[in-house]
Amino acid sequence: MTLNNIFQFLVPKDKKFFPLFEEATANLVILAETLHEAVNAPRLERDEYFKKIEELEAVIEEITHRTHLELSKNFITPFDREDIHSLIKAIDNVADYMHGAASRMRLYQVEKITKSIRKLTEINLEACQLINEGIKQLKDMNNIKIIKETCKKINKLESKADVVFDKAVADIFENETDAKNIIKYKEVLSALESASDKCKIVANVMEQISVKHS
Repeated sequence: MTLNNIFQFLVPKDKKFFPLFEEATANLVILAETLHEAVNAPRLERDEYFKKIEELEAVIEEITHRTHLELSKNFITPFDREDIHSLIKAIDNVADYMHGAASRMRLYQVEKITKSIRKLTEINLEACQLINEGIKQLKDMNNIKIIKETCKKINKLESKADVVFDKAVADIFENETDAKNIIKYKEVLSALESASDKCKIVANVMEQISVKHS
């Protein structure tokens, strides 16, 4: 047992890091919801959604910064310091890539939203909701099995996103003749698929933490 673990038995329940994790993942879910709403909205209404996504990404980045500050100030943490760093960084990365997808749609003026783009935003939304639930379970560590099941679901969603991405890219190269459009759609799809990869990394970190404390 590490010195940090011994101290955890002697100190009150964490009131610093988990509130930050929960705040970050709650905003992550809203960001994912907003992106999914954006790709299902009429073209003229999308800019408002994209602006909201930009604001939410900045909020999550600020929470990440606050978490790092708390790490620098606090000797006693609810679990290993490197895991806290890895977890908040992974959550921030999911937000970054979803924001990146929105930015590309906006900058490249992508007018037609394909079924694949909609499907990937739907997958990412579901993964972010599971991340939010996983963080709540991680807070109490009462049921490691539920945490593992949640992580397994996120991993399955990431595999599903890979299939959607591969098929979408193949369809683009087969059916699209405009080189500019090929680049536009591939960039957007890549950002969305990368977001699902980052969701898997969050799941891996959560599972790693749960195993250490089981």
